[in-house]
Amino acid sequence: MIRGLISATFLFLNTVFWCVFLYVFALFKYILPVRAWREASSKLTVACAENWISCNNWALGVLQGIRWRISGLEGLKPDRSYFVCANHQSWTDIVVLQKTFNRHIPFCRFFIKQQLAYVPLLGLAWMALDFPRMKRYSKEFLQKHPEKRGEDMATTKKICAKLRGKPVAILNFLEGTRFTPAKHQRQQSPYHHLLKPKVGGIAFALEAMGDQFHALLDVTIYYPRGPVTMWGLLSGGMPEAVVEVQEIPLPKADDRESLQTWIHQLWQRKDERLANRLSTPHP
Repeated sequence: MIRGLISATFLFLNTVFWCVFLYVFALFKYILPVRAWREASSKLTVACAENWISCNNWALGVLQGIRWRISGLEGLKPDRSYFVCANHQSWTDIVVLQKTFNRHIPFCRFFIKQQLAYVPLLGLAWMALDFPRMKRYSKEFLQKHPEKRGEDMATTKKICAKLRGKPVAILNFLEGTRFTPAKHQRQQSPYHHLLKPKVGGIAFALEAMGDQFHALLDVTIYYPRGPVTMWGLLSGGMPEAVVEVQEIPLPKADDRESLQTWIHQLWQRKDERLANRLSTPHP
């Protein structure tokens, strides 16, 4: 309990500290119509985010003593663009991915729904960091307003244009939600340790930004003692994490059916890696 409270307090204060600087740089970026300054401000906001992650990683090392077993980072470069996908078991996956990739690749962003821009503290940070935002219309809305069809993609592409010409990394959990045995059974997933991947997320990203990505980073996250909640992480409940990264070429997004087949093969290999991990005794 004490360790968890100390960790949570540090995380909160660290977030507030770096957000103050991030907001200041973002403010100048938006009020000064000078391209050079805006580009410099964008780099400074990213530096704030990376420093925030570094401080969080330091705290995890001091307070938690987690044993990290990370492989596959060789050859990755922060001046290249990547599409990152990973299996999803817990909210701690985000922390694990930040620990894995911070300063090895460009700062990792993910598509957020338009409504999340209004989340206290983090919403403004995501906007300042140019997180690509999705403006999606429901089927019911499009039936009543067919003239809006295709406008959501056009809006997202316009937002993504801000990231053109600079290295970027986009993260997507293809399963769309965290793995649980109940969800696995309800889906009747063909995989033993994964939920069914959704083709929409990667197709959306490839359509909006596909020509910018150098490669796909396929990430397999495994917790030898089982996944934990965020509180479990902060209170010392995650002694070890295993992360395997594989860099592979991206598929073409022209044909949705062939993309679905490619993703199925990707997920089948990931499922086999997880099965091998689960069958290997750990100390």
